[in-house]
Amino acid sequence: MKKFLPVRREVVPFVIVTAALFGLVAATVMSWVCLLSGAIVIGYFLYFFRDPERVPPGEEDVVVAGADGVVASIRHIQEDTYLNAFCIRISIFLSLFDVHVNRAPIAGNASFLGYFPGKRLFTFQEKSSEVNQHNKLLIAGKRTRCLVCQIVGPVCRRVVYWLPHDCTVPVAAGDRIGMMKFGSRLDVYLPARDVETVVKPGDRVRAGETVVARLKAHAAGDKADAWSLVGRTK
Repeated sequence: MKKFLPVRREVVPFVIVTAALFGLVAATVMSWVCLLSGAIVIGYFLYFFRDPERVPPGEEDVVVAGADGVVASIRHIQEDTYLNAFCIRISIFLSLFDVHVNRAPIAGNASFLGYFPGKRLFTFQEKSSEVNQHNKLLIAGKRTRCLVCQIVGPVCRRVVYWLPHDCTVPVAAGDRIGMMKFGSRLDVYLPARDVETVVKPGDRVRAGETVVARLKAHAAGDKADAWSLVGRTK
C-alpha cells in the first residue's frame, strides 16, 4: 500500500488557525460552504508542507539542486564576500505548488552566515538576488565550496535554516537544511573554476536528486582555504 507523503510539523499552527477561523465562521452563519473552504485550505497547507524522501545520486563529483522548482537563470558573477571567486550562480524559482524543503547541494561543513534584511521583490526578477531579504549559508566541501542564499519574495513570509546557527556542522549532499515558506528563490554560487553546469534555464529540478553541475577533474577545491574560510565567517 502506498504511504502518504510525510508532512513537516511546521504545518500544525496553520492547520489549527485555519480550522478555528473557518469553524467559527461556519458556526456563526451555519454554512457548509465555509466548512468546505476550510477543508480545502487545510488540504493545501498539508500539500505545501509535504516533505518527500529523496535519494541523492551516488556520484561524489556532482552538485545537486538545493530546491524543487524551475531553473530561472544561470549567471557568471564575481562573489567577493565569502567565496572570493568568479562564480556560477544557479537560481531556482519555487512556485506555490513546489516542495519547499531545501537540501544541501554538496557534502561538507555547513555554516550559517546570517539573515540579511531587504526588499520583497518578486523572486523571478533578476535583481531580487541582490536586494531581497535572505539567509546565507556556506558549505565547505573537500573539492569545492558552495554559497547558498534562501531568498524571500512578496508572498514568502519566512526562510528557515534548521541546522545550528552558532557552529559548523557536517552535511551530506541532499541533507535537509531548511525551508522557504510560500514561494521563493534559491541561489547557489559555485566557483566557476571548479564546476560545469549540466542544466539550463527552464529546466525543472528536484532538491537532493537532480544534478545541476559536475566538478571538474582538477577541482581539488582549495581544501585548506575552504575550511579556513568557514572559520573567518564566524
